[in-house]
Amino acid sequence: MTGLVVEAITQAHHGEWARVVATLTRRFGDLAAAEDAAAEAFATAVERWPRDGVPPNPGAWLTTTATRRAIDRLRRESRRDQKHQEAQLLFGDDPPEPSGAIDDDRLRLIFTCCHPALSPETRIALTLRMVGGLTVPEIARAFLVQEAAVGRRITRAKAKIKAARIPFRVPSVEELPARLDGVLAVLFLVFNEGYLATGAETAPVRNDLTAEAIRLTRLVRELLPDRRDGSGEVTGLLALMLLTEARRPARISATGELVTLEEQDRGAWDRDLIEEGHRLVRERIAAVAAGGPAPGRYQLLAAINAVHTDARDARDTDWSQIVALYDRLVRIQPSPVVALNRAVAVAEVDGPDVALALVDRLPLEGYHAFHATRAELLRRLGRSEEAREAYDRATELAGNTAETGYLTRRRSQLGAPDAE
Repeated sequence: MTGLVVEAITQAHHGEWARVVATLTRRFGDLAAAEDAAAEAFATAVERWPRDGVPPNPGAWLTTTATRRAIDRLRRESRRDQKHQEAQLLFGDDPPEPSGAIDDDRLRLIFTCCHPALSPETRIALTLRMVGGLTVPEIARAFLVQEAAVGRRITRAKAKIKAARIPFRVPSVEELPARLDGVLAVLFLVFNEGYLATGAETAPVRNDLTAEAIRLTRLVRELLPDRRDGSGEVTGLLALMLLTEARRPARISATGELVTLEEQDRGAWDRDLIEEGHRLVRERIAAVAAGGPAPGRYQLLAAINAVHTDARDARDTDWSQIVALYDRLVRIQPSPVVALNRAVAVAEVDGPDVALALVDRLPLEGYHAFHATRAELLRRLGRSEEAREAYDRATELAGNTAETGYLTRRRSQLGAPDAE
């Protein structure tokens, strides 16, 4: 198989998998059958394209092939007559060419995979499989879960969707804000796992996952143009991902340690991603100024990251503006983790003693970042012994090798207790 054919099949899988699965799900009303037929179509492409050449419209070829595979399978099943007749009445023997309606089908597929009747872990696995096209082994490796467990989740999810008759549709206008939030939460979780992996047995930063989360978020944004409810948060999430991803080249040192924002080489940041992220943030600011809805969680987080990435040097960071943005975020999302992040900014404005008083009130004893933040604040206050204890606790709780490497180094810089 030539490199050009391999590249064509890879690109087709990346760009057409969700289209094919979504189209067949709408047509046959069976997510499992749609997935199987799509997989067969791609397997056929691997067999035929090297011999026959890449078709002019790979998406149409795959959709046609998958549909015929699905119809052939229905003919072989005991219930084939009723199902096949229904398909025939709707479409006839030859499937229609892919059209703009497929975009709506993909959006329906995303909302189906992220239906609130499914558990959060299942939503992630199903979205990555059905919309992202990742294999079960890839999903299992990404989240350090056994392949069999991922396979069971996906199988049970498809069965539940079928048994519960979960509708294959975009939610109504009334339902959209709440349902869209669930979709964005799934995409954000996927991105975060790639941004800083939770397990010690995987790479600390997973570019494949961050790239997939960005791609899927772009897709949702493209498929939800000009929707009044929720589209601002989609744009906000995309901006947040882009501005975070832009810093990836500078986040891990040559020795595999995490590099904090303050210490990063800002010349290594991806300026194109930063410019795109800033443009999206400005777009949302203008929309709010024009009377649009108040910014939500993702828009505020994106704005905070825009302030960080706007500073050419860490010393130029507008910490007062960051605190003000966190103040707004705390009002709409009063969580201890948000309060912890706000305290980091407060330390730069009002000093580490004020920030430490805020941090010590938070119920986050089992969260490694809580202890890492305390360690840094105690370090700045000259309370080295307490800082060592906080570093030790943070290291115990951190699962990422880059984080543990950084924490270990920071602790060692304090010196031995008897050297003070």
